[in-house]
Amino acid sequence: MLNGFLPAEIPPEDEALRAPVRSFLERESANFPPEVRARSWLGHDAAFSRRLATQGWIGITLPASHGGGGRSQFARFVLLEEILAAGAPVAAHWLAERQSAPMILRYGTEEQKRRIVPAICRGEAFFCVGMSEPGSGSDLASVTSRAEKTARGWRLEGSKIWTTYAQSADYMIALVRTSGAVGDRAKGLSQLLIPMSTPGVEVRPIRDVAGDEHFSGVHFDNVELDEDALLGQEGEGWEQVTAELAFERSGPERIYSATVLIDEWLRCVRGHGPADASDHRLIGRIAARLVTLRAMSLSTTARLQEGESPVLQASIVKDLGTSFEQSMPELIGQAMARGEEPPSDALLAVHDYISCMSPSFSLRGGTREIVRGIIARGLGLR
Repeated sequence: MLNGFLPAEIPPEDEALRAPVRSFLERESANFPPEVRARSWLGHDAAFSRRLATQGWIGITLPASHGGGGRSQFARFVLLEEILAAGAPVAAHWLAERQSAPMILRYGTEEQKRRIVPAICRGEAFFCVGMSEPGSGSDLASVTSRAEKTARGWRLEGSKIWTTYAQSADYMIALVRTSGAVGDRAKGLSQLLIPMSTPGVEVRPIRDVAGDEHFSGVHFDNVELDEDALLGQEGEGWEQVTAELAFERSGPERIYSATVLIDEWLRCVRGHGPADASDHRLIGRIAARLVTLRAMSLSTTARLQEGESPVLQASIVKDLGTSFEQSMPELIGQAMARGEEPPSDALLAVHDYISCMSPSFSLRGGTREIVRGIIARGLGLR
């Protein structure tokens, strides 16, 4: 055992899910070119999400009593492996299914659970997460957005930034200050459940280097919310966010962002005849790292299945996994430059996109510095 990573295997009943998921995705992605599939979990397609929901594959681990599949964390692991390998566009439901629904089930009122979670599982309620703020970087405890108590509920002022697909979301779960001052850090923070159609909520999409607009800035100007907008108990937002980030960092999505690039390069290598020694070495290097990271991710999944919150293990997988993902454009770019045959147009397009986006891999879910701080504390080093 290394820092709590125990060997784990996918149970046969969950491994059996792989074949039908793969068959479904092969039909769905037949018309998606590689440069579209490379966007994968940044690809937004609400219609695809709803078709996935009709298969029972949104909220697969959520309780059947709330519209979920009632399956194990291992079933979700299999589902996500196939989705990410296929490069399916899952961004529409991604945050709602992975983070928001478990948060509502854990902290929400019975009315919130009954009304919202089944809609998430049907692909009818999409979420964004309001954590980062302008000028704060990854320092979530420096939140300045403030919600004041009113006779009706809450009045919200402030801003969020780098909010994924806020322009397409039905709801935001936002970390805001409900008491104290910024200097109080984690004290006085709460989470609010905000309908994005509420007057005073303004969304401003941000165009990234690839020309996409999957991030947004969100501004709250005198936003009036009902009393039941509070998620859980007032002042416990920091503890809730910590649990939420464990959900975000614990899945296999932290190791598969460059899968389409790897597949396209291997397809090109095979198409040009026998691979040379340098390509063989790179293939072996990629496979060794991927197998190790997958085993670590599976071990983290086993802890989730046992009802634990594997913050340390999820953070280690996230740090090592994003480092692996970020190395792929450079390593494969070097292999492309060495090759005697020109790379395909599809490989070039995918390589260009992953090269542009790879710096963000270590930002989402917490910057490398933040994650390594969590790891250091978990290992007793600080």
